[in-house]
Amino acid sequence: MASHQYHQIANLLEKMTSTDKDFRFMATNDLMTELQKDSIILDDESEKKVVRMVLKLLEDKNGEVQNLAVKCLGPLVNKVKEIQVETIVDSLCANMMSNTEQLRDISSIGLKTVIAELPQSSNSLAPNVCQRITGKLSTAIEKEDVSVKLESLDILADLLSRFGEFLVPFHSTILKALMPQLASSRQAVRKRTIVALSFLLIQANSNAYNGVIDHLLDGLENPPNPGAIRTYIQCLASICRQAGHRLCNHIDRSMLLLSQYSQRDDDELREFCLQACEAFVMRCPDAINPHIPMILELCLKYITYDPNYNYETDDGDAGNAMDTEDDEYVDSEEYSDDDDMSWKVRRAAAKCLEVLISTRQELIEDFYRSLSPALIARFKEREENVKSDIFHAYVALLKNTRLSDDVANDPDSMEQVSGPTSLLIEQLPLIVKAIQPLMREKSMKTRQDCFLLLRELLNSLPGALGPYLESIVPGISYSLNDKSSTSNMKIESLGFLYSLLQGHPPHVFHPHIPSLVPLVVTSVFDPFYKIATEALLVLQQLVKVIRPLETSAGKSDFDAPSFVGPVYSCTLQKLKVTDVDQEVKERAIACMGQIIANMGDMLQSELAVCLPIFMERLKNEVTRLSSVKALTLIAASSLRIDLTPILNDVLPALGTFLRKNHRSLKLHSLDLINKIVINYSSNFEPNLLQTAIVEIPPLISDSDLHVAQYSLTLLSTVARRQPQALVGIHEQFLRSVLILVRSPLLQGTALNCTLELFQALVQTQLSGLDYHSLVSKLMAPVLGGGTDGALFRGSAGGPSAGAPGSGEAVQQLHKQAYHSSAKCIAALTQQCPQVATPLATKLITDLQKRNDTEIIFCLLTIGEIGRHFDLSSIQVLPQTIIECFGATSEDVKAAASHALGAVSVGSLQTYLPLILNEIEVQPKRQYLLLHSLKEVISSLSVSPSGLAQLLPSVPSIWTQLFKHCECSEEGSRNVVAECLGKLVLVNPDELLPQLQQALRSESATMRTVVVSSVKFTISDQPQPIDVLLKQNIGEFLFALRDPEPQVRRVALVAFNSAVHNKPSLVRDLLPTLLPWLYSETKVKSELIREVEMGPFKHTVDDGLDIRKAAFECMYTLLEQGLDRVDVMQFLDHVQAGLCDHYDIKMLTYLMTARLAILCPDKVLLRLDQFIQQLRDTCTHKVKANSVKQEYEKQDELKRSALRAVSALSQIPKANKNQQLMDFLKSIKETPELSKIYDYIQKDSITGTADIIVMDQS
Repeated sequence: MASHQYHQIANLLEKMTSTDKDFRFMATNDLMTELQKDSIILDDESEKKVVRMVLKLLEDKNGEVQNLAVKCLGPLVNKVKEIQVETIVDSLCANMMSNTEQLRDISSIGLKTVIAELPQSSNSLAPNVCQRITGKLSTAIEKEDVSVKLESLDILADLLSRFGEFLVPFHSTILKALMPQLASSRQAVRKRTIVALSFLLIQANSNAYNGVIDHLLDGLENPPNPGAIRTYIQCLASICRQAGHRLCNHIDRSMLLLSQYSQRDDDELREFCLQACEAFVMRCPDAINPHIPMILELCLKYITYDPNYNYETDDGDAGNAMDTEDDEYVDSEEYSDDDDMSWKVRRAAAKCLEVLISTRQELIEDFYRSLSPALIARFKEREENVKSDIFHAYVALLKNTRLSDDVANDPDSMEQVSGPTSLLIEQLPLIVKAIQPLMREKSMKTRQDCFLLLRELLNSLPGALGPYLESIVPGISYSLNDKSSTSNMKIESLGFLYSLLQGHPPHVFHPHIPSLVPLVVTSVFDPFYKIATEALLVLQQLVKVIRPLETSAGKSDFDAPSFVGPVYSCTLQKLKVTDVDQEVKERAIACMGQIIANMGDMLQSELAVCLPIFMERLKNEVTRLSSVKALTLIAASSLRIDLTPILNDVLPALGTFLRKNHRSLKLHSLDLINKIVINYSSNFEPNLLQTAIVEIPPLISDSDLHVAQYSLTLLSTVARRQPQALVGIHEQFLRSVLILVRSPLLQGTALNCTLELFQALVQTQLSGLDYHSLVSKLMAPVLGGGTDGALFRGSAGGPSAGAPGSGEAVQQLHKQAYHSSAKCIAALTQQCPQVATPLATKLITDLQKRNDTEIIFCLLTIGEIGRHFDLSSIQVLPQTIIECFGATSEDVKAAASHALGAVSVGSLQTYLPLILNEIEVQPKRQYLLLHSLKEVISSLSVSPSGLAQLLPSVPSIWTQLFKHCECSEEGSRNVVAECLGKLVLVNPDELLPQLQQALRSESATMRTVVVSSVKFTISDQPQPIDVLLKQNIGEFLFALRDPEPQVRRVALVAFNSAVHNKPSLVRDLLPTLLPWLYSETKVKSELIREVEMGPFKHTVDDGLDIRKAAFECMYTLLEQGLDRVDVMQFLDHVQAGLCDHYDIKMLTYLMTARLAILCPDKVLLRLDQFIQQLRDTCTHKVKANSVKQEYEKQDELKRSALRAVSALSQIPKANKNQQLMDFLKSIKETPELSKIYDYIQKDSITGTADIIVMDQS
């Protein structure tokens, strides 16, 4: 293979010496193809020959051959040894000094190609090449020849950008060459010098950096000439963009000079001053803070700076402005002239304002007062590009309004409309008035910006544009009718119309329907598929507006039938066409589904035409999912559309879909069958339905509980509406259901659906589905086949046909299965109330003779039955349950506690006094009895009827709980706290003040329980207590200042719960609470003690739990957004945590990764400190004699630290940080770390969430 390659290369080299330029061209082309192959291997001699020949071809007389030779350099650099690369570089540098212009140009392109292709790996190639080039480039820069100078500066900038770390030793030489070039008479030289200087200062040491900045600022204080001022300001801005965090110490001096120079009558200088301000705001957020008012004033002044144009003519009536628009633009040509640079000043001001708005969320309200009216007034700007930047600045303002005010729209928020939102509402008429004429301008860009702004306005103020449709709809109409409109323009217009229709009530559009329907119908027939797709989506939404099914209010006022015809016929045409784009087909199906669902009663004669088309699409693999969704809409419609023509074909087809390996198709098919059974059960025979539901048993599995839930719901519906369809097939699905009941994963909605199914089945009264058969099947896995026979002997049902034989072994089940089975038996018993007491009596009898698993099952079943029925007639019940509290098995005790609480729910008057009395007289069983009480409170407080039962008993429960707030067992105190919290929800007005009173107790234990109980009053759903809690939660959270560490810990946990579940409760308290939170993240020496363990001394940190709670709270703050948090201060405490205990480190690594995503710019400023601490963790060695757990902990720390490093490396411009690059290099050189890091990199591609999600359960 190798000899064949050598022969081929030699042959090509020979052809390259041909006198025929075509031969040389083809040979060079073939060489490039060979070099691009991974398999090519060159020996030393071949390398030399190839390199010599390629360099020779760079001097070829034919330009095309030269160009190909340059392209060969890229792959060649990676295929030859280091010495040959150095030869290439030396030759190219020498040729750059050539007197021949063409050779100079081709050599400089060659050098750029080599630099771009040099590998950034850890070998010595890149550093050696940098060393060889740098000196020669520095010399070339100092030459008089401007073209050589320009190319050298360009190459140096590329070199500094890609390999800045290797050039650090040569910084003094490079600076010596670069600094004089800032004074060059040629603007191009100055610009390229600025670029190179900016890249150099990213890696420069502090002395060099400060030296350059001082030189620039000194030059600005005593400028040698007017041109130097512009150059130095440009240079400052460029350095700030690349290495801004280091400029913070010079900001005050820089801003003083910018303030002076911005007042000079020089448009170019003003533009540069504003660009520098923009860079400072972006890259030095803290240092620039005192200067924000001055920058704002400057921007507001110059955004209106247009000395050559009179805007007064635009201030008249908006309608007139539209009519005379063309004339005005003709007039404006008289004012525009090539020397007018004022538009650049306005553009720079607009861009600076956009950055200011984006980075200063805390000033949004001030911006609405001072900035918003000014921006709205400037929508009339005559320069298209400047106008676009002004629009983008306003869009940034709207985006920040939405971000910082999401609380106002949250369901958990009890606040009034916030300041920025109310100001925006006030300014809405002005915005619409300013935008109205612009929506009919000839400029596409302006119109697109109008739609962008209006869309963002809808996001910030949903439903706010209703009163202004009169002004907005003509603008949409203009863009859709305008023949010169581009495809993008039409798509933008339709996209906005869709958002508009979706975000407002239907009645506001009724006056505009006559103009909107023809517009959208025309767009549906647009030849470009993307426009047609978007138009069909709009048409579907329009159907809901023309004929909303939710309300009948508009029927008398609005003539809907007159629009049904055009909408239907246009959609039908699209539906019939088969040779169109897939997206158009799907949208047409969805749109027709919506039309039939909302207007089917007006289209009775057409159903015979369009329903068979749905059937055809259902049989097509490509369109079947869309058809199922559309038919679901129709089947669920309140108009009860006649589906008889297709039902006989649809149900068997849906049955086959349930066998397909397509999850979404299964779910939607199950949903459709369910809707058909609910609304059309009288229209088809049971055996037709059987063809579909016979496919259900395999779907009832815990491998996909969502599909199982839909399947169970469908079976419940069938049992109620078409029970005969279950005859003969119930054994198959019942087997799957019983296996599911025994699954440890069954809970929540899926469990509720199972309970509903059992209740529906027992009501069918079909053979094999009677109460006794079903209960026997549920009990058999635990109690065996023969155990329950006596219970049902002589009853109507007889022994269970499906129960296992008495010899069958009882299965070992997960404890969740006992709970599920017990709930299913109780659900069945609710349908047969007469059996409740006999069944409970049978289960309680001989309880002590059973084994532990049987006792647990019996207790749970009794509890679930007692939850729904009064079992007080069973005299032995309470005593028998309480006796189980003394069992050896903890699971039996827990089941007994649960059962006592559950039976109390069904007979509160009998059992609640018993529980309260037992808590008093049985201190050893207090913990279990409190759990029973918690079960009572939890169960009764969720429904109005339960609350009515519980309310009279609240005072006695409250008194008993308060007696045990200071009991010795921490577990009992925790249950007391939970009970208190849940009781407060029952009667907040009376009980919350009592909790506040208890907060003043001198007992630290009492205060701990009280603060802990507040956590249980906070939920993620709206509650009646929320208003009261918001007013008073501060008093509980101020326990963060409590002298007792334990009280502070539970206060942190309550704070965490509030931030996580209902941020609006604590948002306004954050300025007060955050300093106290941060103080708890510090290691406190007074909480560290030494414990003697035999001959050894062991250090115990009692503050660790508090610190952990504090860092968990900080992590939750990250998840809820940092809009009220000083990020730099937050970062200080995260960095301190990186050096703390193992548990804290793990938390802070997660936070570091999350911060890198949320606020990359701020993290970038602290990257050096983060990297140093992460490096310390990754390079830490465990002591040789350490136990296995220490090694495992260290491995876990390394993995977490490297995840954080991976996240930090994704920050834009992080690759310019020397420390990070060095650390990544050392990771790749360390096999152990490299392996972990590579795995993390792959993992982050498949599931980024793993890096940043923390389980807080």
